[in-house]
Amino acid sequence: MTETLDCRGQRCPLPVIALARRLPELPVGAVLRVLADDPAAGNDIAAWCRMRDQAFVGSPQPDTYDVRRRQ
Repeated sequence: MTETLDCRGQRCPLPVIALARRLPELPVGAVLRVLADDPAAGNDIAAWCRMRDQAFVGSPQPDTYDVRRRQ
């Protein structure tokens, strides 16, 4: 399962806050694709994943960040 969360136009820390609210609602193993054009989004999302023990899958295209729910 992959779901998209559109955070384009939002500035830090709003994309990470939206990710933190939405990911727990998804089943374990699901991927949440975050669309975010804030220049800090990639670093912020990857850091949040490390701190929350979630899987930062990567950035398959510009302004796109995939996170897999681990727990």
